[in-house]
Amino acid sequence: MPVQYASQIEEHHAVRGAAGVFDVSHMCVADVTGARTRDFLRHLLANDVAKLTRSGQALYSCMLNPAGGVLDDLIVYYLNESWFRLVVNAGTRDKDLEWIRRHAQEFAVEVRERADLAMLAVQGPEARATTATLLPAAARERSLALPVFVGCEVGEWFIARTGYTGEDGFELMLPAAQAVEIWEALNARGVISCGLGARDTLRLEAGMNLYGNDMDETTHPYESNLGWTVALEPCARAFIGREALERVKAAASARQLVGLVLEDRGVLRSHQKVSVPGGGSGEITSGTFSPTLERSIAFARIPSGTVARVSVDIRGKLLAARTVKVPFVRFGKPLVSVL
Repeated sequence: MPVQYASQIEEHHAVRGAAGVFDVSHMCVADVTGARTRDFLRHLLANDVAKLTRSGQALYSCMLNPAGGVLDDLIVYYLNESWFRLVVNAGTRDKDLEWIRRHAQEFAVEVRERADLAMLAVQGPEARATTATLLPAAARERSLALPVFVGCEVGEWFIARTGYTGEDGFELMLPAAQAVEIWEALNARGVISCGLGARDTLRLEAGMNLYGNDMDETTHPYESNLGWTVALEPCARAFIGREALERVKAAASARQLVGLVLEDRGVLRSHQKVSVPGGGSGEITSGTFSPTLERSIAFARIPSGTVARVSVDIRGKLLAARTVKVPFVRFGKPLVSVL
């Protein structure tokens, strides 16, 4: 995926106001099959796939190491009792597949990477209606009726009402040979080609973590604003990393991930130092200029506790920022005030 096709700002606003398409075929799609697939995924993931009871339902989860560190974040789709589909990050593909296959052996399930599939993310308030015009009538009705975070098979395609922008839309998994034709058909219908730059500003506005920035193997979900993805009930489910997370939860996490809005002029970037009143310190994990808010925003990992304002070291100057609850923007509307 290029950083941008034309103007990164225009691509961002196209997704917030109409529709944009991202080529996310670099993501790793893997089908996990076998009689004990559900048992395997209940062991592998911190969230509980027992919540998935209807074909097409999706679940967001972290995959942890025994110390509770985040190996990756992913989406798992339930297709049937012996077939689940995982979508994991591109940069962790090899590591993830090795880890998944190693633990799959105990459950006699098969892990098959679907390198034959391309993946296009069509996002924005007009995305679903526009994408549906590419489908036969019956498939159009079925796809438009999908609830949020649910997918369905439409011929050779798998269409899911998921995304990474804070807008409505579809993620399409389809034969790779069809990707260019569909991309051009979407462009012809007014859907703007979007690159990595807009994807990053959109996901940060939407309060969505980026693996390698906001969490990794050295951080656990509770200090990454991902505690909601950990299912400790039922207590008998022995997933990888559970014991470590139980210790963290019992002692309370020493760090937290918060949203920041810069009150002074400047741009927040990863690794900038954050000073907290009372002597504590932290670091920006992701930062950018928000085209929607027209302010600089960021995630920062800082000591736990209630903190209203912090200072960020930007090129040797301490600039004022305030903490906010994320997301910053959802469905095109700002959720935080800008002064």
